[in-house]
Amino acid sequence: MLDLQSLAVGYRNARGVVLSGIDLAAAPGDFVCILGRNGSGKSTLMRTIAGLQPSLDGIVLLDGEVVASMRPATRARRIAVVLTERRFNPGLRVDDVIALARQPFTDWQGGLADDDRAAIADAVAVTGIEPFLRRFFSDLSDGERQRVMIARALAQTPHLMVLDEITAFLDLPSRVEIMALLRSQARENRQIVLLSSHDLDLSLQLSDSVWLLDGEGGFSVGTPDALSRSGALGGAFDTDAIRFSPADGRFEIKTSGPA
Repeated sequence: MLDLQSLAVGYRNARGVVLSGIDLAAAPGDFVCILGRNGSGKSTLMRTIAGLQPSLDGIVLLDGEVVASMRPATRARRIAVVLTERRFNPGLRVDDVIALARQPFTDWQGGLADDDRAAIADAVAVTGIEPFLRRFFSDLSDGERQRVMIARALAQTPHLMVLDEITAFLDLPSRVEIMALLRSQARENRQIVLLSSHDLDLSLQLSDSVWLLDGEGGFSVGTPDALSRSGALGGAFDTDAIRFSPADGRFEIKTSGPA
């Protein structure tokens, strides 16, 4: 179980509080999409949940344990993180990058056990990256790198996956495939998947729940259908150029009237 209790996220500088008063929960098997416009606080929230930056107030609990108090090795076993930045030694091959996911589980020598190899093989198979396993990570396209990072997160067999804009460099068929795969993995393996995305229509089709940030420090939580009918999606995203249609459940380009 993931529990956010009276959580406030942001920075101890001039930027200050980004979001506060957050009381949310997600259960094993949940596929949650975090939506909001640029600057609304999605990445800040996700980094705080993952324990990569301290909260300003409140706590994040995973399986009843405070994430910020976990030892690094414990956190690495339970939480897989894929952020927009991807920094690896240019000499690493794809199979090396994925094998690093098992480092928190290996002995002091770093040798892979049968369980580790099985987790890696499963992740490679479901993400379809076997054709470029022996290539250097730095030689891959952006889309191929994203697939590798997703495979790495799956090979980590975490309780919680925190994925920030992981479909940004994928074409439409690949985005559909990856998001459907992650939803399936969450349900089959009883994992919690938190995914931020600017692919609004696809997120609304596939997510179990949406955490919607309105860009003004507020947030709404619910099923895609409930947030559509409440007007919350339109309030967060409507502009002079586009609007959300609750009747159709999708965003539409506004057309000007007759001259």
